[in-house]
Amino acid sequence: MGLQLGDVTPNFTANTTQGELTFHEWLGDSWGVLFSHPADFTPVCTTELGEVAKLKDEFAKRNTKVIGLSVDPVEKHIEWEKDIEETQGSAVNFPMIGDPGRKVADLFGMIHPNASNTLTVRSVFIIDPAKKLRLTITYPASTGRNFQEILRVIDSLQLVDKYSISTPVNWTEGQDVIIATSVTDEDAKAKFPKGFKTLKPYLRLTPQPNK
Repeated sequence: MGLQLGDVTPNFTANTTQGELTFHEWLGDSWGVLFSHPADFTPVCTTELGEVAKLKDEFAKRNTKVIGLSVDPVEKHIEWEKDIEETQGSAVNFPMIGDPGRKVADLFGMIHPNASNTLTVRSVFIIDPAKKLRLTITYPASTGRNFQEILRVIDSLQLVDKYSISTPVNWTEGQDVIIATSVTDEDAKAKFPKGFKTLKPYLRLTPQPNK
């Protein structure tokens, strides 16, 4: 059985483009996004790394650190970063793990033999400050990742951790949320002073609590 949602993520020490780090220590009390790439100098990932660099402030607002990985060595990452800055207009401003021995890739189940025995799939892992895995998405090699969606999920997870709510389909920051079914109507009146709308006993909407 591979890494499951809610599991504590593996700790590891690895070389990166910003020096050696130990993963859990590097995360500290931050949220984290770990995302993998099949190899350096690949076209789709070149666009992705440039986009993540541009979103640095958005991740920082969410107390989230970002780290990339491929099975190529750090020296090759550094050469690739020159191309990323040239073509995407933004220098890579987060660490990239060099994993030629596939140590980290194996810990996180990033090698899918039916896709490739040697290259990592294009996965995203969102990790909370308790080091627990909260989301994983695996993309095909041909489809670029949507980092606005990843930011949206972080917003949802952080909100859910503070309030007895969940977020509905296509929810984005500032929209109504769903009151947990474990909360009675009486308790909901106290917990959600902005009020709520009952569509069904199990479906009650309330304005986002922290807005």
